[in-house]
Amino acid sequence: MTTFKLTKGIFLAVCFALLSPYLKSQSLKNDRIGVFDLGYTLNKDLSKIEDVKTAWDDVHAVSTLQGIVNRKSPKLYVYMIKNGSADIDRYWWNKYRQKDKWLSNRDTVVYQDIVGLINAYRSDIKGVVVYDPNVAATSNVASSVAGQEDVIAVRYDTGKNSLYTRLVLQGPKLPVRVWLVNKNGSSLFTGSGNIPGTKRLSTGSVKNDAYLWFLEKYTKAGKTNTKYGAYYVDQQWMKNPRGAGPNHHTLTNHDFFVSKKGFFFDLSPWGDEPATDDLTQKTGTDLNTLKELLLTAYQYNKGKDYAYLGGFPPWAFKYTKHAGGSHEDVPTEWEYSAVISAYNAFKDADAIGFGALANASFWQHYPLKKKYEQKWVTEADLKQRGYLTPDGKVDFKGRNFFVFYVGDYDASSWVSQTTPTLWDSPERGKVPLMWCISPVLQERVPMAMEYRRESATKNDYFAAADNGAGYLMPGMLQEPRPISALPDGLDAWVAHNKPYYDKWDLSITGFIIDGQAPGLNQKGLDAYAKFSPNGIVPQKTPLTSLHGNMPVLRADDDINEDDPTVVVKHILERVGKRPVPFHWFRNILKDPGWYVKVVEELKRTDPKVELLDAPTFFELYRIYLKQNPDAANGKIN
Repeated sequence: MTTFKLTKGIFLAVCFALLSPYLKSQSLKNDRIGVFDLGYTLNKDLSKIEDVKTAWDDVHAVSTLQGIVNRKSPKLYVYMIKNGSADIDRYWWNKYRQKDKWLSNRDTVVYQDIVGLINAYRSDIKGVVVYDPNVAATSNVASSVAGQEDVIAVRYDTGKNSLYTRLVLQGPKLPVRVWLVNKNGSSLFTGSGNIPGTKRLSTGSVKNDAYLWFLEKYTKAGKTNTKYGAYYVDQQWMKNPRGAGPNHHTLTNHDFFVSKKGFFFDLSPWGDEPATDDLTQKTGTDLNTLKELLLTAYQYNKGKDYAYLGGFPPWAFKYTKHAGGSHEDVPTEWEYSAVISAYNAFKDADAIGFGALANASFWQHYPLKKKYEQKWVTEADLKQRGYLTPDGKVDFKGRNFFVFYVGDYDASSWVSQTTPTLWDSPERGKVPLMWCISPVLQERVPMAMEYRRESATKNDYFAAADNGAGYLMPGMLQEPRPISALPDGLDAWVAHNKPYYDKWDLSITGFIIDGQAPGLNQKGLDAYAKFSPNGIVPQKTPLTSLHGNMPVLRADDDINEDDPTVVVKHILERVGKRPVPFHWFRNILKDPGWYVKVVEELKRTDPKVELLDAPTFFELYRIYLKQNPDAANGKIN
């Protein structure tokens, strides 16, 4: 028998181990959350330059502060985003402040002014990074530096009431840790000689020199988290603040990427014309810089980890015909997608319209469950419901079947903003809908992802949005990759997607945007079969095919008309032209009540065209393909 001697050290260690969970919960309970209302910036008169400065400067500083403060735990929350009458940030806050919810036991402190707010978190930051009002790109570089150095971004402005004056020259007199402008206010980046502080020759563009300065000083020095990047409009927004909604400077989107120590950029994807915001640059300079940023990220990620890029081409402000360029909006979206895909990067597509998102650095700490399960249909179910004959054949009874791709939910901002306005509709659940949401959005809006699952009806089924766990063009992952000349990226894409599909129990990729890229080849289809075995809907394939056991159906039309009568006419026109009895249609931001009206009108007009739930649709389609060799082998077009 061994005698155990309880020393003082062992006793204390045992006590600490037993008390640790309690202490942790008490710490979380008593750790107060700071709350700050940025709504005043939305009410500024954007025809007045001083109001524009406030709307930009205050939000930029607070968002970079949030990213630093919320990096390890949720400490600071802001109110900012509104969608019509829906107050988005209060909606999510109130939902999780309810009894027994995540934030129910947290105390709060409300801050009334920005200087007081920053003073309250003074110990969390090391000072400020000051950027140049005359070199627009330095605002994004400042956000990149903020994450690396734990400093908040402040625009140089010695005006009496400027934020720079209130924080640096007066008030708390925060130390300037990094200058992106000379101390006398003249520009650090001049577009000549060497890029400041480096041995690298200037590109001739102050815009591009600023981004390459950060690349040389931080990213290539191994300081940047190259798994996260952010594509948001720079301070040129201040010249056209009414080009989109008042929150579409998208500065509130910065916090998450600051918390991740990622990199920011705003560059044209076009190589056939100078960037519309930098007309004197050599054609293709922006594109070359973008490629170098992405290639460096690829190299540091060793080709295995995909770079998560928040944001979207700021088409209302730059790079399109809206800003004097030669390209339309969607081709610009697709060109950017093609470029990033070639370097193993995808986007969380915060596109204009619903592109603003706040508090992602806060919500990233929301505790998700290990798995969210969904039920697939069985052959017995299909027979009982009259879709299969007793011998297992599809029992059409003269019917055509279709499914709606309910989108677009490939962006955290769109999912967050549309939950109270669309998802919470009392009409949801009356007809079967395939909600296509990118599972990678769990990174920035996990609370919205879980809420939708927990409040889903039996008629709500979830599939992945374009093009899986992130929006890219998978054809650009296939060798040869002419834009980048990099090795095949498909295996890494499979490895990236599988954990997300497993967690959310996804088996359908509701839409694959091929866009400017080649269609999926044999290896590309093999890749999707490994994580999306119950179906994919690409743009560049035969109309029908069966790849192994994975059903493949080519995408058809977008159906977005408001009038149900017009919608039904459109559906029936397409059904009449397609030589197979299975059909897919894409919808963008439609209210569930719209679908109810469409189905009612369709039943009146042609009851032989039937909307199905996603599992029933894809399982019947797979059975049909197995029983029709020409359809399975891609011989029907």
